[in-house]
Amino acid sequence: MSRTLRIGTRGSALALWQAHHVEALIKGQAGAPAVELIRIRTEGDVRTDVPLWQVGGRAFFTKEIDKALLNNEIDIAVHSLKDLSTILEQGIGLAAALTREDPRDAVISRTGVRLAELPRGAKVGTSSLRRRAFIARLRPDVELLELRGNVPTRIERLQKGDYDAIILAAAGLRRLGLDKHISELLSTEEFPPAVSQGAIGVCMREGDAEAGRWLQKLDDRASRLATTAERALLRRLEGGCQVPLGAIGTLEGETLKLHAAVCSLDGSRMLRARAEIAATPTNALSLGQQLADELLMQGAAQLIANERTARSLAAEGP
Repeated sequence: MSRTLRIGTRGSALALWQAHHVEALIKGQAGAPAVELIRIRTEGDVRTDVPLWQVGGRAFFTKEIDKALLNNEIDIAVHSLKDLSTILEQGIGLAAALTREDPRDAVISRTGVRLAELPRGAKVGTSSLRRRAFIARLRPDVELLELRGNVPTRIERLQKGDYDAIILAAAGLRRLGLDKHISELLSTEEFPPAVSQGAIGVCMREGDAEAGRWLQKLDDRASRLATTAERALLRRLEGGCQVPLGAIGTLEGETLKLHAAVCSLDGSRMLRARAEIAATPTNALSLGQQLADELLMQGAAQLIANERTARSLAAEGP
């Protein structure tokens, strides 16, 4: 008889939705084992007093779950793939990238208006450097404010009047049945999403054949190829911190396309690159690296370095 598979997850409503979704996909297979969900608190859940970009290191929402996986306290780790470091802990493998939900960003405004229709000086909430940069480019006249908390809490704060609009991932809103609040879905051309946004990543210990047996069927080819290219791009550009980068990979027939942009936080400068290649796993890695190199040739390294210097000074205060 198969052993019970223990799924490690954060305790937020969205994280639990994702974990239950994986549980249902496993249970839907013939001869499936019993599944148990284990909630784990992460640094990102605990440190709600400061913006994430001011917290040193990486893997704010994943490292405690990864530790439990390596310590054999769980068998499967379920993450929003965009939270997962591009360099996995030794001994952990990405077993499946699930079918991707809508990768776009969504505007939720208190009055239902679109981003372009917000009044001058409107208060817009987001915890993402990427969203701050692209908003500053499209609407330099609005006031950007930090926004932390789970998805329902962020919507409550908007409705209370703390903000005139907030920007969230459409995927999370759809999964929680909150997409009725969406005022606008932002174009991936003008507002490219976070790397792997909308995709769920499922990790396991390398060599765990029993877990792999049930997870291999969950891996979606289009999602895996697109996010592999996006993550390869980010890995070459990043240095352990958030980067004001948006990227979107798409599979069209047997062609894999990738579009990416890096933007200064004040929105004054944006670098773009796009390319396509025959869709294979090896080519997906190459495509991401190729686009990263193109952005670096355009000056992305200096742009990112400038932003990090500015953020370090902001974190230190006067």
